[in-house]
Amino acid sequence: HTKTQHHNMSSIGTGYDLSVSTWSPDGRLFQVEYAEKAVENSGTSVGIHCKDGVVFGTEKIVKSKLLEDSSSRKVHIIARNLGVTFSGWSPDTRKIVTKAREEVKSFKDMYGIEMSAKMLMERVASFVHSYTVYSWLRPFGCATLIAGFDKTRGYELYMVEPSGVSWGYAGVAVGKAKQAAKNELSKISNLEDMTCREAVKAIVSILNEVHDKIKDKEFKCDLGWVCDETKGHFEKVPQELVDQALAEISNEEEEDMEADENLSDVDE
Repeated sequence: HTKTQHHNMSSIGTGYDLSVSTWSPDGRLFQVEYAEKAVENSGTSVGIHCKDGVVFGTEKIVKSKLLEDSSSRKVHIIARNLGVTFSGWSPDTRKIVTKAREEVKSFKDMYGIEMSAKMLMERVASFVHSYTVYSWLRPFGCATLIAGFDKTRGYELYMVEPSGVSWGYAGVAVGKAKQAAKNELSKISNLEDMTCREAVKAIVSILNEVHDKIKDKEFKCDLGWVCDETKGHFEKVPQELVDQALAEISNEEEEDMEADENLSDVDE
């Protein structure tokens, strides 16, 4: 009976989730899992590594029409060649942005060159991981997408998870609707043959497709890119491009609806 009770406690976190540095008997860190749950309950982010650069975007929930649009940024420029976006708890993202900028400046001051996306990913991953090993800290409740350009390595796309685990990606989705977004990404036959302009439309389309229009409030697409068009500099995607993509998607949806109506009339 005691053994069964002990197993049940360890499987639901009772007593083992009070500190991030405490392992449960079955080898889990519950505080890290809770941080990952915070990411899963937040807005969806999608990134695509294209043949001429990297594009990523996230859904920015409009909590009030009275808010100044520029006051809640989801896409951040870290250096001339580097940028990040997030899914997760917004206050935590500010700490990571500040740390990333400090690391990039320190590297530039010491070596006189821009830091690569891979190196920034390693620095951010180590920083995030350090918050999972000391009992007086708590994990970051956000996942970080990093895009960058380096003359040696070219264009790169990475994601750092709340645990500190990090991977490079051709296409990535994270947040509330990550599974649906991944399914949409998998329908694109060859991601790395896309141009960045095509990827902008694809990401806007995916974010519109997976957004829960019933439960969630109105949202805007916040996108950033680093590509040949920007000469290897990280920039926010111009709003007119996002608006153009939205208009094209809306027109395609209307055409599909008309085609369906015509088919149903023929069937009748």
